[in-house]
Amino acid sequence: MPGWLGGGNTRTRGSAAEQAALAHLRAQGLRLVERNYRTPGRGGGEIDLILREPDGTLVFVEVRARIDASRGGAAASIGAIKQGRIVLAARHYLLRHRSPPPCRFDVVAIDGERIEWLKAAFDAG
Repeated sequence: MPGWLGGGNTRTRGSAAEQAALAHLRAQGLRLVERNYRTPGRGGGEIDLILREPDGTLVFVEVRARIDASRGGAAASIGAIKQGRIVLAARHYLLRHRSPPPCRFDVVAIDGERIEWLKAAFDAG
């Protein structure tokens, strides 16, 4: 079990997981655009990482980490309500673009020391 998942409070562990995910995605050629984008007001959404692929695709990334893969693992913890909030936040974010680029929703699931990048994990529908 990696130390960053086992110690500290939830915010500290979440930040460490996002940093590990970001390092993994940067190593794959993606470039960070924004981190922890939140919509204004209560009940809105949040996007952990917004990155850009070399081809220009904007990638909205949800990062989930669990100590191990029991109970379905990290990826299984992203339900329909959470997906809806991420889509809401992405739509809000895209309002700043006159002509929105191609986009997709990815998940970086971290189970123990295993990092899995799930491209196009869900869609806006």
